[in-house]
Amino acid sequence: MNASSFLLLRLAVGMSFFGHGVVRMPKLEAFSGWMVKSFENSMLPEILVLPFSYFLPIAELVIGLFVLLGLFTRLSLISGAVVTIMLLFGSSMIESWDAIPSQLIHVAFFAVLLHFLPSNRYSFDHTFRKNPVS
Repeated sequence: MNASSFLLLRLAVGMSFFGHGVVRMPKLEAFSGWMVKSFENSMLPEILVLPFSYFLPIAELVIGLFVLLGLFTRLSLISGAVVTIMLLFGSSMIESWDAIPSQLIHVAFFAVLLHFLPSNRYSFDHTFRKNPVS
C-alpha cells in the first residue's frame, strides 16, 4: 500500500473514532445512562456496563486522536480493534444486530492499517523515528 492510501484510511478510521468520542464527552452522564439502560435486560451486570460506559468515549477520543496524528500508531490501532471487539460483544449481548456491520468494518480498517503499518510515512511516528525509512 502506498503512503497516501495508508494516510487516507488512517484518517478515515481515526476521524470516526475521534468523532464518536468528541460528541459523547460533553454528554458523558447521559451517554452512560443510555448505555446502562440499553443493557438492563442483558446478561451483563451493571457493575461491568457502568465503568465501560464512561471508559468508551474517552477511549474513542484518545485512540481516534492518536490514529489521526499517527502517534503510537501500532498501539492505537490494536487498542481501537480491541475496543471495537468489546463493542461487538456488547452489541451481541443486547441483540443490536444493526450495529455489528459498522463495528466489523472498523475492525477491518484497524487490521488492514496494522498489516500495512510500514506505509505510515505521513505521521508523527515516522517524523520522530531515529532512522526514518525514506
